[in-house]
Amino acid sequence: MSQPLRVLFVSDVYFPRVNGVSTSIRTFREDLETLGIETTLVVPEYGTQAAAGADVRVIRIPSGRVPGDPEDRRMKWGALKNALRALPRDGFDVVHIHTPFVAHYAGAWFARRTGTPCIATYHTFFEEYLHHYVPVLPRRIGRFVARHFTRSQCRDVDALIAPSEPMREVLEAYGVKTPIHVLPTGLPADRFRPGDRAKFRRDAGISDDQPLMTYVGRVAHEKNIEFLVRVFERVRARVPAAVFVIAGEGPARESVRQLVASMGLADSVRFVGYLDRNATLLDCYAAGDVFVFASRTETQGLVLLEAMAQGTPVVSTAELGTKFVLKEGAGARVVAERVEEFAEAASLLLEDRAAQRTLSASAKEYALTWSSLRLAQRLADVYRSLSGVGAERQPGPPRIPGPRKLERGFICAAPAAKLTSVSRPARGRKHGGKTRVDRGRL
Repeated sequence: MSQPLRVLFVSDVYFPRVNGVSTSIRTFREDLETLGIETTLVVPEYGTQAAAGADVRVIRIPSGRVPGDPEDRRMKWGALKNALRALPRDGFDVVHIHTPFVAHYAGAWFARRTGTPCIATYHTFFEEYLHHYVPVLPRRIGRFVARHFTRSQCRDVDALIAPSEPMREVLEAYGVKTPIHVLPTGLPADRFRPGDRAKFRRDAGISDDQPLMTYVGRVAHEKNIEFLVRVFERVRARVPAAVFVIAGEGPARESVRQLVASMGLADSVRFVGYLDRNATLLDCYAAGDVFVFASRTETQGLVLLEAMAQGTPVVSTAELGTKFVLKEGAGARVVAERVEEFAEAASLLLEDRAAQRTLSASAKEYALTWSSLRLAQRLADVYRSLSGVGAERQPGPPRIPGPRKLERGFICAAPAAKLTSVSRPARGRKHGGKTRVDRGRL
């Protein structure tokens, strides 16, 4: 019996940290296991995960806090180095990097050290993150830094995955030459399990017939939630009984709260924090009459599909990755980032129950086309092509930079963090004799 394909995932974020990267990693790992592919995941230790029932293929690395960001953790380089050195040199067929910080350099080093093909998913639109989290940096300089940073990291790997076609176009516009595949994260079957609309509304003190607008996601500046609050102000003027639920946490929560209070909306905007993905979150999606979204930085926008899987119509702008996900009329109204236009679309759905039901039905139908198992099969095909199953390994140089080198000279922090600097380890040569993936959408 042939040995299963073995893949090492490395990421700077994972549950209990809730975001799209964590969701994508979990979804792909579960479906790849169904396909007979073994994955081992190296991620930060958060100090809160329960030991009982822990996944033995998840390696937690001791981590420190990131200044100014209570949610993220930075893996300690010495501990990460030791954990990777403890792994068998011939234990993996592919290394898959998921984030552009400490994990990137560690994953690229391990791949060079063992002669293993390396692939990275570009989950993060780094240019926009720099603009929001280093506001003192002029936009022009930030753009230059982000593009240089991205090109440098993309040269470290043998292939890239972009979660959407617009994201691939961005990378190619940067001058990235590494082969790129477009492969979004799909929806697992459990996302279609009906949420309990009545329970969520009852627990939140919202009556069954009260118009409800919802947002689910990180409460961060790049998510453009302040815009949604201004939209809701217009919606309330037309639909006075309407309520807006914001589900999530993040660094912009306090500033959004202050905006809500200053606009006199505190009684009708509810901040409910993070919700249990397997229970309360589905209830929240199902409870809404319309789901709203206006992020400019999404490389895909999974929450849009999750809302539609619960039959909740979407009103959203279409920027970057969301442009790839959304289709006008297929469970969604796609609008420009203009308060009046957005508020008009949301208000119509809150007022017109027949239109809401029609869009709800098409939302469920459209969400069904995003099967996570089908997309995982496409990822498995990439792995097989990249690894050249059965090809002889050609180990690279076994040198790894020490912690002092890592503490100066280049960017390495969690996305929502104040950026700190570390140096990029010197790149070894590419893996001789390894099969490279052809450019193209799968």
